[in-house]
Amino acid sequence: MSSRDAILGNVRKALNRAAGLIPTNLAAPRLRIPLLDRNRYETLFGENFEKLAGKCIFSKESEVVPVLAELLQGKTAVASNAAFLADCGVTRLPQVQSGFTDREALRSVCATADVGITSADYALAETGTLVMLSSPREARMISLLPPAHIAVFPRSRLLANLDELLAILPNPAEQTSSMVLITGPSRTADIEQILVRGVHGPGEILAVIVEESN
Repeated sequence: MSSRDAILGNVRKALNRAAGLIPTNLAAPRLRIPLLDRNRYETLFGENFEKLAGKCIFSKESEVVPVLAELLQGKTAVASNAAFLADCGVTRLPQVQSGFTDREALRSVCATADVGITSADYALAETGTLVMLSSPREARMISLLPPAHIAVFPRSRLLANLDELLAILPNPAEQTSSMVLITGPSRTADIEQILVRGVHGPGEILAVIVEESN
């Protein structure tokens, strides 16, 4: 008997199974979408986002520019090419650079900017998670390289949880080369099990949920 056969025999014995059994088919996966009032998603997202050291602001579309102007006082910022940011007037703020199409030029600006500003494709209320689909309009490095990240997105992009996201996007790889789920600021406890923020990405993160104008 080979070592492999011996190991597999021990596994079968522990599972009370005999050699030669045909494995049963696994049950089809089931998505669990909670039956919550969609009007509560905004509050639930904010609560869960702030539990993880994020900050959440609720704003009307007409108030986004004044809110961002106050947050960016004395800071430099780079913004993605997301259409929603332009619609809200974010890219017209004097301290915000945007409109980059050259990757190296964008990388250089991101390396020195205080804040990266993006939109978000979706946000998950149950976990306080931002969902970012990498694209020419939404370059991934803007949300990862600067020390602070601000995500500005419409209230209509709030979903219940990951299951609802996968019901909408069952095959994310067909739409993007990278889907990033951001749950709170970057943090690690690799060094002597001491929690440190900002090692692998932004140490500060802020979500601005926008109530769109009719």
